Amino acid sequence: MSEESAVLHFSTDGIATVTLNRPDLHNAFDEELIERLGDMFEDLGHQEGVRAVVVAAAGKSFCAGADLNWMKRAAGFTEEDNREDALALGRMLKNLHNIPKPTIALVQGAAYGGGVGLVAACDIAIGVKASKFCLSEVKLGLIPAVISPYVVEAMGVRACRRYFLTAELFGSEEAHHNGLLHEVVEDVHHLAEARDRVLNQLRANAPDAMADAKDLVYTVAGRPIAQDVINETADRIAARRTTDEAKEGITAFLEKRKAAWNNS
Repeated sequence: MSEESAVLHFSTDGIATVTLNRPDLHNAFDEELIERLGDMFEDLGHQEGVRAVVVAAAGKSFCAGADLNWMKRAAGFTEEDNREDALALGRMLKNLHNIPKPTIALVQGAAYGGGVGLVAACDIAIGVKASKFCLSEVKLGLIPAVISPYVVEAMGVRACRRYFLTAELFGSEEAHHNGLLHEVVEDVHHLAEARDRVLNQLRANAPDAMADAKDLVYTVAGRPIAQDVINETADRIAARRTTDEAKEGITAFLEKRKAAWNNS
């Protein structure tokens, strides 16, 4: 399969879907795929017509982490080569994490290593009951370094202290319990239904307000509730109330009609 077809991307009704399309390789990453995803996520972040981004995968697996051929090549890398390689993965995940619109991961089958990072970098993650997850790096003498900011943010320190060290396989229920997944569904058919339900919720919401709400989470997370935080949050809501979007939303609510952006 050519790298051009390794990622499928289409947009309809303001929803962009990015599908990993290396099913024979369990959608494993190599350097070309990482670069293409990084560019794609950056571009989608700037596209005004995109209301939400769905990250999906073809075949039985979501993403099995590193491609074996890529790992073989990396075995001969210098430390500086490895650093550049890791920075490319870091850029891709950061671009996904920072898209200023909702992102949804749809997980079927296996999500290992970097695949777990891909799930964790999305705002919303839904998985099928049979999905399996593993942070297997220490089995290979490695560590889940580049994905760790996103996985620790999603699962918390306590869970990561277990799964980073044991490299054990865990299922969807454990992933849900530990915060990696928001929802578990029976099978891939229910996965599509859950996707559509969430997208309908998102379509009812103001696009710029969702972007600001997403940024708000990053702004207040981990900070003590001190006067500087109180002042900043007050400034943010004061500024948002004066926007045309907020005025339209409040007017639509009072007039008992749908807001201009609501096509749900």
